[in-house]
Amino acid sequence: MISAGEDRLQTLRAAFPKEGLFAEKEWLLSPEAFPIEKKFLADLEQLGHRLFVFQRACNQLYQLSVKGKQPEWVARYLDAGKPKELIEFSRRKQIRDELPRVIRPDLILTEKGYIIAEIDSVPGGIGLTDWLNQTYSSFDNDIIGGASGMLDGFRAVVPNGADIVISQESATYRPEMEWLATRLNQRSAVARGAESDSVRTLRSAGVSDPGYSWRVVAAENYQPQDGRAVYRFFELFDLPNIPGIENTLRANAEGLITITPPIKPYLEEKLWFALFWLQPLREYWRRELGEKYFMKLQEVIPYSWLLDPTPLPQHAVIPRLEIHDWHEAAKFSQKDRELLLKVSGFSPLSWGSRGVALGSDLPHADWEKRIEHSLATFESNPTILQKFHKSALFERPYWDSDSGQLKTMKGRVRLCPYYFVESDRVRLRGALATIAPADKKFLHGMTDAILVPSKTQL
Repeated sequence: MISAGEDRLQTLRAAFPKEGLFAEKEWLLSPEAFPIEKKFLADLEQLGHRLFVFQRACNQLYQLSVKGKQPEWVARYLDAGKPKELIEFSRRKQIRDELPRVIRPDLILTEKGYIIAEIDSVPGGIGLTDWLNQTYSSFDNDIIGGASGMLDGFRAVVPNGADIVISQESATYRPEMEWLATRLNQRSAVARGAESDSVRTLRSAGVSDPGYSWRVVAAENYQPQDGRAVYRFFELFDLPNIPGIENTLRANAEGLITITPPIKPYLEEKLWFALFWLQPLREYWRRELGEKYFMKLQEVIPYSWLLDPTPLPQHAVIPRLEIHDWHEAAKFSQKDRELLLKVSGFSPLSWGSRGVALGSDLPHADWEKRIEHSLATFESNPTILQKFHKSALFERPYWDSDSGQLKTMKGRVRLCPYYFVESDRVRLRGALATIAPADKKFLHGMTDAILVPSKTQL
């Protein structure tokens, strides 16, 4: 007789799309969703609006800096290394107030709670989490977001259909977005029911009805259609590798199409966390976020520094590190190197964990070399330094295919809540948990990690 856990695993395998969800990637299956206590869930639900207000304040700070109403160095840091044409496009008044409508922070669960490793404005995992939520909901009624939460959230972002435009750089995620588009179209067809005579006549004449359809298209040969929404699934550093992208940008500039997330590379920089902690901007953040949100975000945004090589006055020191010059950081002992080096953005190295290094894991010579390289390239490719927070350990069941048995992994958790900016509010629609083996310092999807949805712990 098979156990309840094995029965659930059979349900998962039977429901798995034949086209897959991630191109050429696998993960470990678990019969149980990741449990979240009600108090933590209540905090997660509030976090979405805090991050929306934070991103709105970031957007405004950049624009005020450009106008000279806030320090000019804010825009200078955020524009570093970007093409002039892209900077000018991002400043167009037609998109001045536009913000990402899907917000996904990467939360690292610690002994004291959690910290936000980063905020991803072009997140993967939407289709995967939709599939996980739908499938686990067939045997668990407490899944966060329920069976259709992710679908409802994405549809609220592009309610009248959309072209989900994916570049070759992001092709790994194409299968999951194909899954999502198929689900959206199936639901739309059911909702509309029988077509009207006029729509049937148009169809018989060969005229399509794209207004309420969702499709996944390759960015490299995409031709925009007037009035058609575009969901951007490509990084802005990848624009030079996308032929004909100028047509899409021009259509957006002329108001013929909408693009979300907006073409604003300055919003996609990790260095916002360093700007959040800078003393000269403290009153700005306090005013724009409000005292409560400001204090709450200070609890979860890790202290970060800009590796700006600009010399300091002789009486000044870098806060919390008590050094006068960044070259002194290159001499830190292993004990003092519990620090992360992160490429800020607008680079293939800023994607995933490719541009991240933990100082205490590096030989001293490599640490010194990375610090010196970061200082030398700051003007074209800014790097931040961030305090490292050790993640807590959790025990979770998984299926071990080698032994054909359920086993227990002691691992570290990255929790990715998905927030959708809908018409009336910011809503939590699902939370993807990645449980990586305990010896892994950087937590992301990998073949030896468990990927599951999250549930409310009763």
